Amino acid sequence: MHPRAGAPLSRRRFLALSGAGAAVGAASLGGCALQVSTGVSGAGETVTLMVKDGDVTTDQVTQAYKDIGIKIHLVRYDLTKLIAMMTTGAPPDLVRGVGAVDAPYFVARDVVENLDPYFAASGVLKADDLDPVNDLWRYDGHTQGNGPRYGMAKDFSQDSMYWYNTAHFDTAGVAYPPETQPVTYEQWLEDARRLTQRKNGQTTVFGGSYNGLNAPGLLAGLTAAAGGSLFSDDFARVDFTTPEARKALAWYIDYCRAKVGPSLIQPDPNGWDGPTYQAGRMAMTGSGYWLGGMIDTDKKLARVSRLAPAPVFAGGPRLSPCQGGTGLWMPKKAPNKDAAWRVFEWFFGEAPAKARASSGWGIPSLKSLRHLMPAQESYQKRALRVQEAELKHFSVTAFTPYASADALAALFNQAAPAAMSGGISVDSLAGRLNSSMNEQLKRGKEQVG
Repeated sequence: MHPRAGAPLSRRRFLALSGAGAAVGAASLGGCALQVSTGVSGAGETVTLMVKDGDVTTDQVTQAYKDIGIKIHLVRYDLTKLIAMMTTGAPPDLVRGVGAVDAPYFVARDVVENLDPYFAASGVLKADDLDPVNDLWRYDGHTQGNGPRYGMAKDFSQDSMYWYNTAHFDTAGVAYPPETQPVTYEQWLEDARRLTQRKNGQTTVFGGSYNGLNAPGLLAGLTAAAGGSLFSDDFARVDFTTPEARKALAWYIDYCRAKVGPSLIQPDPNGWDGPTYQAGRMAMTGSGYWLGGMIDTDKKLARVSRLAPAPVFAGGPRLSPCQGGTGLWMPKKAPNKDAAWRVFEWFFGEAPAKARASSGWGIPSLKSLRHLMPAQESYQKRALRVQEAELKHFSVTAFTPYASADALAALFNQAAPAAMSGGISVDSLAGRLNSSMNEQLKRGKEQVG
């Protein structure tokens, strides 16, 4: 399933599998190897982090030097640059990643350091304190959720949960969803139809938004909620024609055809749910607990907002996955692993982790920090009560190691609009997705070996 330990990282192998496709493969390696840490452990060291804007702030860079005596050098995350740095033997010390979809992809390419020995020796990050969401960062060479730990989530949400605005429910005469018992996906869509407001042919209020973090992750989770798996047992193929995967695909296409929320054929002008929900133009948003960090900044909105459990399919299991689990991983050839681990401990278990926990932007990935989650206001207590009840329904929805989520999403985005607009049937779409995605997965499996 994965290359031999110590096998050299082939530029051809890595680039052929990247979500950026031919554009990445054609990129030049010249000039991309950036300055990295010196290899000297301890205070005074410089550790290079490749992250996206906002993952690590400049204030945190300053705080890290004050707290642990290590300088942090930030490099903007870019897959082309990451590959170039790795293939020239000068990788960053820590790299951001989305555990739900990135962990098996990078581990299968033998470029990620096994962090089990570091966790075992840590006085800050203890295995029994790790929330189960961190199992997204485990991979045993076959199944995500098992085996060694290769990274950690900085915080998380159960992304199939949704927020709703009670004012819109009151206007439409729609009953509020129960706090701890899920509605069905069928009911959610029917409510979204009733909550949608239109004027002169234009949508003025979206009844509900349910797009997930990316299409492959969303559809994998919906298929699991229908009682099946989007991927074959060896994760080398998808099959959208199984009863469970077809149910998931059909529901999502029905959602898009109903035009009750944003989609590829009805994009949100704001680009994401947050501003639209905040402006009172969205009745339900399929965003997990983390959106409360934004909602709470507007007390008027917060008082009419509620968090609801992830829906279920009639007759299906109750599941509440995390489609993200964004955090950090350490390249196997990182030049300064000891200092990088000290930054890792600080970022995930010390001052930054405590600040994130108290902000409301996500659930802390250490159980010992849950007591810091906001609960001063009645609406915060209500959301926290719903979220705490939902935690027991979390499970890992395993993702394939043979293609990036971005690559599969690009194939979905090419094929799906025709079905969303009614031009082709769901069955035709299922066949097209099977053909294009399985070709991508076949190439990935051949490259990984």
